[in-house]
Order: sequence, then structure tokens, then C-alpha cells
Amino acid sequence: MIRRAGRVGGSGRAVVLFLAALLPLLAGAGQAQAAGYRYWSFWDLDGGRWTYATQGPSVARPADGDVQGFRFAVSEESDDSSQPRGAADFSGICAKTPAKDGSKRVALVIDFGTAEDAPSGETPPANRTACARVAPDASTAEALASVAEPLRYDNSALLCAIAGYPERGCGEQVSGTGTESGTGASAPGKETEDGSEDGSEKTGSPDSSASGESGDDGGPSLGLFAGVAVVALLGAAAFWQVRRRG
Repeated sequence: MIRRAGRVGGSGRAVVLFLAALLPLLAGAGQAQAAGYRYWSFWDLDGGRWTYATQGPSVARPADGDVQGFRFAVSEESDDSSQPRGAADFSGICAKTPAKDGSKRVALVIDFGTAEDAPSGETPPANRTACARVAPDASTAEALASVAEPLRYDNSALLCAIAGYPERGCGEQVSGTGTESGTGASAPGKETEDGSEDGSEKTGSPDSSASGESGDDGGPSLGLFAGVAVVALLGAAAFWQVRRRG
């Protein structure tokens, strides 16, 4: 009985070691299936910290002295979106734009992103800051248009380009390898025909519900096959142990 128990223990250790070796493969398979979207994200500076905007730029009405930012990047969802980089200080950005009655000043930080996130064949311009002096009731989109034309939008009001960048594309889905794998998603922040905001679309980034799509050909993934193999292995190990004990 002791020898038999020893054999079972040895096989159990072998199974554990095999599963430990298989875990990195499973993790890698999951990462390979990850997909994101290439788009301009919209941010508010709150107490010196960037926070993801809760309204689209066409709806948001910043106050005099506000700082807002835009960042072009590939992100899986709003929670992991890349924040604008560089100086974000109203007094510094608007130092040469004096206050004027009947207007407001909004400091804008525009981060065109990295070469890795750029569409194929395009190079991101240098990042910039600008102080927009606009009417008191102007939206962020109007402030941005006053300092960073040309802007480009799609037919769902999704902001596609700032200062002409990128030249093409709009919120397209990108595979885990950085290649395009689909068309643009719907536009959070889009306004309805009566001027009210659609609560499901707020920030100017692709809809988070769409980010769950795989963007592949619909076939079984490597992770699925590996998972089936693990289940089969555990079942075989349990059967073997019960048989040996019998």
C-alpha cells in the first residue's frame, strides 16, 4: 500500500508540473486574442490628475480656466486608455492669452501618440498645447476647432482626426498584433437628433460593449483548445488514480 500511494503521489506531481508548464501557454493565448481600438480619447484635468471625460467633446461645456486633453492611442477600453503626456498647467498654457470680457479660456493638451500606435504609413506630429479663447457657452469641440483644425468626424459624430491626424481611419478595431481587423465602432458622446445625449455613448471612444468582439474569423481560439486539453488531462489523471487505488 505504501508503494502504491507513492506511485500515485508521483503521478500527481507530474500532472502539477505539466499544468504549471501549460499555464504560460494559456496566458499567452489569451493575450494573443486581445483586441483594442485606435482612437482619440478625451480627458479632464481634475486636481492635477487626468480623469476620463464623462461627456463627449461636442456636449461638454468647459468653464474658464479648465484644462482638457486629447490622446491618440490604441486601447482595449476606457479604463486602460493612455493619458495625455506633457505639461498640463492652465497658467502656463494660457500665459500669453489674456482674459477678455465676454469670452472664456480653455487650455488644451493634444497628444498625437506614439509611432507604435500610428496607422500604417503615418507619423504622429509633435505634441502641442493651445489656449482657446471662445464664447462663454462654447463646447470643447468648438474650442478644439479654434486651435487645431482641420478636425474630422465620422457620420456618428466620433472624433476621427485632430489637426488632420490621422489622415484616414476612425476608431477602427486593432488586433493584438497591432494590425487593423475591423471597422470603426459607434461613437460615445454622440448626440441624438433632439440634441439630448445618448447615455450609452459618452466619451468619444469606441463603445466598450464592442470591445469584447474578437475581430477574428470566428474559429476556435488556441486558448479554447488548450482549455479542453487541460480538462481532458485532469479527467484522465483522476481516473488513473481511482483505478490504481482499486
